[in-house]
Amino acid sequence: MGEKVWRIGLIGFGNVGQGFVRILASKKEVLYDRYKFRYKLVAIADPVKGSVYDPEGLDEKKLIELIEKEGNIKSYPRGKKDIDSLTVCRSGDIDIVVEVTPTNVETGEPGLTHIREALKHGKHVVTSNKGPIALAYPELKRLADEKGVMLRFEGTVLSGTPSLNLSLEAMAGVDINKIEGIVNGTTNFILTKMEEGMSYEEALKEAQRLGYAEADPTADVEGWDAAVKAVILANVVMGGEITIKDVEREGITKITLEDVKDALKNGQRIKLIARVIKEDNKVRASVKPERISLSHPLANVMGATNALTFYTDHLGPVTIIGPGAGRVETGQAILTDILAIHRYSS
Repeated sequence: MGEKVWRIGLIGFGNVGQGFVRILASKKEVLYDRYKFRYKLVAIADPVKGSVYDPEGLDEKKLIELIEKEGNIKSYPRGKKDIDSLTVCRSGDIDIVVEVTPTNVETGEPGLTHIREALKHGKHVVTSNKGPIALAYPELKRLADEKGVMLRFEGTVLSGTPSLNLSLEAMAGVDINKIEGIVNGTTNFILTKMEEGMSYEEALKEAQRLGYAEADPTADVEGWDAAVKAVILANVVMGGEITIKDVEREGITKITLEDVKDALKNGQRIKLIARVIKEDNKVRASVKPERISLSHPLANVMGATNALTFYTDHLGPVTIIGPGAGRVETGQAILTDILAIHRYSS
């Protein structure tokens, strides 16, 4: 038998999808030499950027060239152009579906339908889409197990910085009874700028100017993004069954420059802390601004950087620090998950 060639279908060609394809374009030979990973990207489905299917494999460099020149891939020179996302999920020609559409934390759609359909049709699924995992992880995991395929979603918590794989695989065998983290780069950036003397309003404007915050920053500054990530950590790492409604949530909009200065005077920093605790087999989660001592592992995590501290029985506290967003960074999480599927399923 020859070496397996993994056939990949990509749903969504925004920042994350493009970041993933850029990595493929630059590392094809390395991926084979290092991991014996052979693949063909055979389909992309995106209602705005364009869709294309070619069983012989798409040219990643050509796709990136078109995105840079034209902003879409509608003039890709060959292949079938009218493929839609559900066809990608159901196609017998595809082994791994990569789902990177925008997150909707209220309904999980359209990602939730895509992931369900792909799993039902026996596809491995890799996603960075937080909504479906926060809303329906137990159901999706059961479905993947029933079909004998893998559902992986490293990029949903800290982008490319390993958090789920670290806790579930690299630390297999430990008991984790608490997780604390800075899981939203926008709010951490704002609090850092406030330490430098900016008001909350000025720091938010600077975050928007640099692209860290959206025009409507509610998801970040009111703690919704961090709360979704807390739900994923609670349910996936600690075996909880909580929803976003169960998370005690408070954002940073009421933090003043005076609060930040007063904390520093007292040897503390204000950070938006996501916390998940397991006690007596019950899991609870919270997101709120807290004063933490400068000696705390998370105190010196500044700017848009993210971090998580896992409190374990065998190792004590284990902290990982790294980028929590970015198209190539999240593309790296997608690649990590695909290589794990290759490692475990080949």
